[in-house]
Amino acid sequence: MPINLELPQKPGLFITGTDTGTGKTLMAGAIAKILTEQDLKVGVFKPIATGCHRAWNGLVSYDTEFLANCANSELPLSTITPISYFTKAGPIVSAAREGKPIDFDKIATAYKNICQICDIVIVEGIGGVRVPLTTEFDLLDLAVEFALPVVIVARPNPGTINHTLMTIDCVRAAQLKIAGVVINGYRASEETIAGNTAPAIITKFGGVNILSEVPFDETVNIEESDLGEVIVDSLLNCNWVKLGRM
Repeated sequence: MPINLELPQKPGLFITGTDTGTGKTLMAGAIAKILTEQDLKVGVFKPIATGCHRAWNGLVSYDTEFLANCANSELPLSTITPISYFTKAGPIVSAAREGKPIDFDKIATAYKNICQICDIVIVEGIGGVRVPLTTEFDLLDLAVEFALPVVIVARPNPGTINHTLMTIDCVRAAQLKIAGVVINGYRASEETIAGNTAPAIITKFGGVNILSEVPFDETVNIEESDLGEVIVDSLLNCNWVKLGRM
C-alpha cells in the first residue's frame, strides 16, 4: 500500500545504504558539494533523523547540518530534516519512545518547499531500505514516493556482497532505478581478497555499476561539517546530473 504523498518529480538521487554507518551522509554531502560547485542549486533532504542533539532551535541532527553546509543551503534545518528524534534508535522505536509518530504530511510539505527552489535534490534515507518507519511502512515505501534513482552505499569489508545484492533486489522489486553502487571506506592497509573481488562480483551478479570505490579518510568529521580531503576527488568522475535524470 503506497503512502501517497503526491510529491513533485524532480531530478535527483536517493542515497541509501546496505546498513547503518556505511557513509550515506558523507556520500550525500560530497555529491551535493560537487553539484553545488557546478553552479547548481542543490536541495538536500534527510526526511527523518534519530539521535539528534538539543539546540536553541530544537532538535538538530549533525547529519543535517553537514548536508546543509555541503550544499550551501540557507533553508532552515527543520525543512531539511522535518522529523527529528532525540532517541538514538530505529525510527519506529524512537517514535514510540517519544510519543511522536512520523508525520508524513510534514515530510511532504518540506520536500515540496525544497523542490520549488532547487535544480536537483539529494535525498538521504535512514539505515537500510527495509528499516521500519511505522507498522505499515518501511524506508523503501518512502523512497518510492520520491521516485528518484537510487545510489547504494556499501561497505568494503567481507559480507558486503550479500548485503549489497539483497539491497539491489529490494530496490528493483520496488521498481526504482538504481544509479549505481558506491563502496565507501577502503583502507589500503586492510586489503583482502574478499574486499578486492567484491566490486566485480557485485557488478556481475547485481547488474549494476560501481560508481566509485572511496578510500577511508580519517580527516572527515561530520559533527564539524568537515568533508575531508579525498572524498570529493573520489566521486568527481561520475556524471551525477546525468544519473539524477535516469
